[in-house]
Amino acid sequence: MLKFFGTSLIKTFVFDFFQRYQDLSGKVVVDIPAGDGHMSAFLKGAGADVKPYDLFPDFFKADGLQCTEADLAEALPIESKSADLVLCQEGLEHMPNQLFVLKEFNRILKENGKLIITVPNISHLRAKLSYFFTESDLLKRMPANELDALWFENNGKMYFGHIFLIPIQKLRVLSVAAGFKIDKLHTVKVSSSSLILGILYPLIVVINLLAYARNMLKKDSIPKDKKKKVYWEIFKLNIHPTVLFGRHLFVEFTKVSDLADINMHVNER
Repeated sequence: MLKFFGTSLIKTFVFDFFQRYQDLSGKVVVDIPAGDGHMSAFLKGAGADVKPYDLFPDFFKADGLQCTEADLAEALPIESKSADLVLCQEGLEHMPNQLFVLKEFNRILKENGKLIITVPNISHLRAKLSYFFTESDLLKRMPANELDALWFENNGKMYFGHIFLIPIQKLRVLSVAAGFKIDKLHTVKVSSSSLILGILYPLIVVINLLAYARNMLKKDSIPKDKKKKVYWEIFKLNIHPTVLFGRHLFVEFTKVSDLADINMHVNER
């Protein structure tokens, strides 16, 4: 779904989502990166057992909660299968090894646990056009470079800005490789410039249908029903209005297999 008016701040849509979410009472929720703690405080108020983590815990200000230092680039200091839900807002696009991060989320989640991820959307039409011209998600912005996107801290570590922006299909396949499946794309603010480019939507549908049909004729060694399931899921994402016209990707996943069983899960698809 898309919202046409009001704020474009993704945290507003995350708040709205959790206000309508199922009962969080007693649920263990890992909030990483937790930032200033506004979402952790809200989740605590909703009855969740919130565990906030952030690379810079000194910025965390939520009363009654303690934020623990954690680096998404490293193994998380969290017990395996201890969380019912993981919330990761605007964090994955900074990570060079995104599969590692997703596997860590799998490790700490319980069976059938939920993963909520938000990232800037580089799959919407304006971003696609901008990347064609400048290799940037905005025509007015320079591509990722050492002046704007490489950060150094006193500990000698290198941190990254928006170098690793992730399109929907890459997010999908990495989530499968980490033992997740996409449940739903949630409401975000529309990109008005992408909406203008919506005149291309019929062409996008036709091109993706042709790609789907061509790929269904290939790889005879793979059962047809398996190919149909995977390729149709890909097709639907490529023409999804929220993907093509939304400013952010706001994706809900379910953990469908443990790390040790991922190969079996992928083969079953």
